[in-house]
Amino acid sequence: MVALQRRSLLGFMAALPFAGRAAAYAGDAASGEWTTLTGSTGRDIRVASWTPAETRGTILFSHGFASAPRHYMRMIDRWVADGWAVHAPLHVDSTEHPDTAQFQGMAGWAARIEDMRALSDWHGSDHVAMGHSFGGLTALAMGGATTFLPDGVERQLFDPRTRAVVAFSPPGPLPPLIDKAGYATIRVPALIQTGDRDVLPGSDDPQSWRAHLSAFWAGQPSGDRFGLVLDGVDHYFGGLICDPDKVGPNQTAQLESAINASLAFAEQLLTAKPAQFSASSTGRFYRR
Repeated sequence: MVALQRRSLLGFMAALPFAGRAAAYAGDAASGEWTTLTGSTGRDIRVASWTPAETRGTILFSHGFASAPRHYMRMIDRWVADGWAVHAPLHVDSTEHPDTAQFQGMAGWAARIEDMRALSDWHGSDHVAMGHSFGGLTALAMGGATTFLPDGVERQLFDPRTRAVVAFSPPGPLPPLIDKAGYATIRVPALIQTGDRDVLPGSDDPQSWRAHLSAFWAGQPSGDRFGLVLDGVDHYFGGLICDPDKVGPNQTAQLESAINASLAFAEQLLTAKPAQFSASSTGRFYRR
């Protein structure tokens, strides 16, 4: 179901013409503790949170198109174990969101912008933005990537409280959502990850996975842009994230490498030192 929805995203995008109350309640371990925020349009925004005993920093996480935060527990558990609080909205494009049918096309992107603004205002301080796939684009927009704005949205998602961005397999240029120039405006340190089996839906080009690195290559070299290409990795790490029905070759070691890289990169927020990466046996690092 999620794979079909991802293809739909790439298709329909090409054809398309304030945090308030905190009504928290407990979810199960995989769902986190839920808080309901009020967006700028008055819409309820449900946010799942995981908080370690001692918090070192905060990650605001945006899930992939049609997915949900609970499908990323292999990542979230590690981040929390390392001392990071994680807050993740259930976006309206999720198949688990009750109002999905009301937010088709660019309306879903407008809602994602509203979700992340409300979440950042609610958190109220510095954070690392992370996301996967469409959520990777969402996180990059928080870090300064310039997207085309839906009707009724007056300003970009850029948030000065976003200190760094980690984008797992974000889309390449995707008009009318974002073009190549839009990725050139990223203002914060960024780590962009993909895999050499993450070919684009419907493509017969085995090298089409390179489009996911567009945000890495865009603009002038800044010294704080990193790319990570993992060997044998597809869009879902073999069903370990985003879509559990996408069962593929075991990619556990590669997912571990991606998580370790995200933690090393996020550490710079705490230390104010440039991110340092060790050699990976499952992929290649690039810096520009």
